[in-house]
Amino acid sequence: MRNMTSKLLLALCTLLAVPAFAATAGPHLDPVKVDLRNTESLQRGAQTFVNYCLSCHGAVAMRYNRLQDIGLNEEQIKANLMFTTDKVGDPMKVAMAAQDGKQWFGATPPDLSTIARSRGADYLYNYLRGFYRDDSRPTGWNNRVFDKVGMPNVLWEMQGEQVAVYEKVKNHTTGKEEEVLTGLKLVKPGMLSTTNDKGELVNTEFDERITDLVNYMVFMSEPVKVKNEQIGYFVLLFLLFVLVPISYLLKKEYWKDVH
Repeated sequence: MRNMTSKLLLALCTLLAVPAFAATAGPHLDPVKVDLRNTESLQRGAQTFVNYCLSCHGAVAMRYNRLQDIGLNEEQIKANLMFTTDKVGDPMKVAMAAQDGKQWFGATPPDLSTIARSRGADYLYNYLRGFYRDDSRPTGWNNRVFDKVGMPNVLWEMQGEQVAVYEKVKNHTTGKEEEVLTGLKLVKPGMLSTTNDKGELVNTEFDERITDLVNYMVFMSEPVKVKNEQIGYFVLLFLLFVLVPISYLLKKEYWKDVH
């Protein structure tokens, strides 16, 4: 019995340790502020998504007419965010053939309809900002978050070019020093690059553009989230100010003869 209890405790400790290990594994992720009520940010993000992502990635669970939920009318959607052959009720289909994508990148680019729910907003934010030049890769690009990524940096004109910064760190297991990627340095400015007070290249404006894109991708993964929250608030108010008083009055009426 004692052995069985020890085994159960060991199994429980192992299960509890798995999430903790997963949370610490991988590179540090900078947090991103997502605001699904910021329609201007969502509109900018939708524009970036259509212009830079939709050529290779699809979003078949998202229809163009759902963009009305972020403050756009049909004419604006048709004029700015749709290809001429699409209809406003069509899903956001990829412009590139799946066979071509597999041939060019080694794998078919995934559908992005719910990528924000599966990967998380912070992951997407850091991934989209994490490309750097790597001549050993077929596309000439690698990624700090997704090592040996097959996707090229389609946003390089806005971001510019980054290079990896390595430091020698001692491996506690082997006792040897290893080169570890510790950061990225912007060496060639992009359209959205600026300089700070120290004269260093920074990508503050580009980071804001990526925030808008991630904001839109979070919205796209669950377009009804804001409406569901609004309905939830209404239900809570109804319970608090209507159902609870009625229940209290019914209770008093039912128990008045008992007391």
